Amino acid sequence: MIEHVHHHITNELQQNTKTDTIFILSSIALNLITLAINASSAEKSRTDDTTLVVMFIFVGLVILINIVAIFGLLKGKQTRTKLLHGLLTMYRDQQVDKYYDSSLLSNYSVRYNLFLMVVICTGIIAIIVPFVMR
Repeated sequence: MIEHVHHHITNELQQNTKTDTIFILSSIALNLITLAINASSAEKSRTDDTTLVVMFIFVGLVILINIVAIFGLLKGKQTRTKLLHGLLTMYRDQQVDKYYDSSLLSNYSVRYNLFLMVVICTGIIAIIVPFVMR
């Protein structure tokens, strides 16, 4: 039964990683694409109201997608922490915990914080640059 639980937890960790990767890549890609679109049309938005409206729609989309990505990453961080604590408890119970360094938990936390910073920074840039160029 322990092997089944271990397999289930490791599968959940793999799924968690895939989901986090999707959040990170999709938000960064959207941020960069929106930045390129809005920056290229920023000057035109001074005289064309339609272009200005489109710019605001893209800014709204960036804000929405980044909020979803941030909440997804925060939940992913919580899920990973819980799963890894479960693994550590299982390893301790089976007396094999010496093979898994518990400091990895803080490394994962730092990594998630860095991912969040990248998503937030690219989102802020994608929002601010078109208005500065305008």
